[in-house]
Amino acid sequence: MGVAETTSCAREGRTVRTTWQRFGTDDLDAQHGAGATAANEWPDALVITATSVRVPREAAAADYARSLPESFDLIHLGLGPDGHTASLVPGDPVLEVMDCGVALTGIYQGRKRMTLTYPTLNAAKQVLWLVTGEDKVDALRRLRAGDLSIPAGRVAAASALIIADAAAAGR
Repeated sequence: MGVAETTSCAREGRTVRTTWQRFGTDDLDAQHGAGATAANEWPDALVITATSVRVPREAAAADYARSLPESFDLIHLGLGPDGHTASLVPGDPVLEVMDCGVALTGIYQGRKRMTLTYPTLNAAKQVLWLVTGEDKVDALRRLRAGDLSIPAGRVAAASALIIADAAAAGR
């Protein structure tokens, strides 16, 4: 479900009101929201209250797509052992969505997700890949080779930088 959150913070006698929208489709997002997570991690002097408004996934995706810039300066991506990235997973019909910037995926690992599509990812000026773990050796090799048969291989931003740990690099 989409989650829209409004946060009011008070610190050192001042009140700062911040409003942001965060759209997620995971059940944890709908149950807890980003404000709940931040409240548990930020100092006691910072008080966060959040209210969640549930909206249909399709409406949340459309709202998110309308809010996107024409292009991102930087997009940070991870890499899954199967070559997935940004919830773009092998065999999902969302891999072929080219007419909008955000789309809903099929069910993957028990969840339906919202993702940026290739047109949005590929319009980025820079992609930063962070790849960790020995289970990513083959996926990283295929990404570096430009293998278009894995979802990550179809990300073609103007510039890309890969940061990988020794395990993912096969060392």
